[in-house]
Amino acid sequence: MTDEYTNPVLNADWSDPDVIRVGDDFYLTASSFGRVPGLPLLHSRDLVNWTLVGHALDRLEPAREFARPRHDCGVWAPSLRYHDDRFWIFWGDPDQGIFQINAPEIRGPWTKPHLLKEGRGLIDPCPLWDDETGEAYLVHAWAKSRSGVKNRLTGHRMHPDGTSLLDEGKVIVDADRIPGWFTLEGPKLYRHDGWFWIFAPAGGVETGWQGAFRSRGFFGPYEERVVLEQKDTDVNGPHQGGWVRTPSGEDWFLHFQQRGAYGRVVHLQPMRWGADGWPVLGDDGAPVAVHKRPALPPQPPAAPATDDDFPGGRYGRQWQWTANPRDGWATQHSGDGLRLTCVRSADAHDLRRLPNVLTQRLPGVPSAAEVTLRLDSEEPGARAGLAVLGDAFSWIGLQRGADGTVHLVHRYAEPVAEHERDAEHARLAPDGTARLRIEIRPGARCRFLADTGDGFRPSGQVFAATPWRWVGALLGLFALAPGEDGQGHAGAATFTQFRITAI
Repeated sequence: MTDEYTNPVLNADWSDPDVIRVGDDFYLTASSFGRVPGLPLLHSRDLVNWTLVGHALDRLEPAREFARPRHDCGVWAPSLRYHDDRFWIFWGDPDQGIFQINAPEIRGPWTKPHLLKEGRGLIDPCPLWDDETGEAYLVHAWAKSRSGVKNRLTGHRMHPDGTSLLDEGKVIVDADRIPGWFTLEGPKLYRHDGWFWIFAPAGGVETGWQGAFRSRGFFGPYEERVVLEQKDTDVNGPHQGGWVRTPSGEDWFLHFQQRGAYGRVVHLQPMRWGADGWPVLGDDGAPVAVHKRPALPPQPPAAPATDDDFPGGRYGRQWQWTANPRDGWATQHSGDGLRLTCVRSADAHDLRRLPNVLTQRLPGVPSAAEVTLRLDSEEPGARAGLAVLGDAFSWIGLQRGADGTVHLVHRYAEPVAEHERDAEHARLAPDGTARLRIEIRPGARCRFLADTGDGFRPSGQVFAATPWRWVGALLGLFALAPGEDGQGHAGAATFTQFRITAI
């Protein structure tokens, strides 16, 4: 194994990462927005190879608000901490306020969400327990879309048990007073060398930079410095993440880069403390593409799982629904394969409105996603398929005709379109099965193909995947039937051998 690593270390949409070390283990969480389960939990021993070990949030609350897709809402920019022999996650829901959960082990059981501070536009919270004084603090940012306020950070004293805030809060950094700074957000709060430190990004997700702020007192005043920016590299907007120290004392910083339809991929930067006491990230403030690995025990190559045989009808932890799931959407059984119920929906013409789409992240390297589909439903109009889902979407799959035959269909919808359209003429699928394939080329340009017994044949035009506002494009599996919600189900579809391979 080479003694170097290449960025990004997580080449998919692990948005707004935060990281901690507990003993010899590193843990990372990320934004999950409106997908369920939420708050992914990743584990590493070397900061380069990561695996997904679970999720901390089973359902989004209030349940009625997330019974339908709210793709850009929900869980924003969580902070992960370890204190008092427990794991803690704080996050902001821009429409509700600041939540907290905690657990004795990373795999749980996690407590139910506790609303720490109610209010619209409260985002990106981060706690700090000061071991020197026994005090606890919390800092958060603001979403202008909900509050009319942005570009500032508010600080609070917090009860040490993490259940309440002890004051009304004070603006501790007002970036409107810092020339050239805008959209200050995503703060992470630390104590180091007698200073309170806030690592916080500014400048927007696509073009911004990483800032560091320090003060002798939590409530300020703070001085600032830009510690990571694009400079002459091809890593746009490198910012928003977390600082972690290895057992031997090395410092590292994990952050995201916005990559369009691929979402926010995660980079690992070396970090050191300069002679003037300020952090120096990357190569003198510029992100590195290749660097010597952290001085940690060698680990075998690993990455979050993508492939799935769906043993017993169960899907792997890499999958998330587009809203809170309901009983009966996926049926367990004795064999392999995912059996999805064809849920009746008045929104059958628009996958973006469906809660019963099972998704995973779009891979950040040229790849092919494949799955075998059998349509078991006899209901006219019932359909199932493999999709690329974002502000625009396209899917290929099978549909039952009024005459009982099964057709291969390929459909898409532009961002402004309210209904999908045919991307190719339908053709018969004689035995009601097909092997479906999406080839994802550079620029997230997707070619759809299908094999209905005579080999893979391309279908329709190349489709350029698009993100939602904050969420990268997703791969999705679905089964549905036209009708009214709540009118019962219409049979099922079975997916087998889901694979993603590099091309």
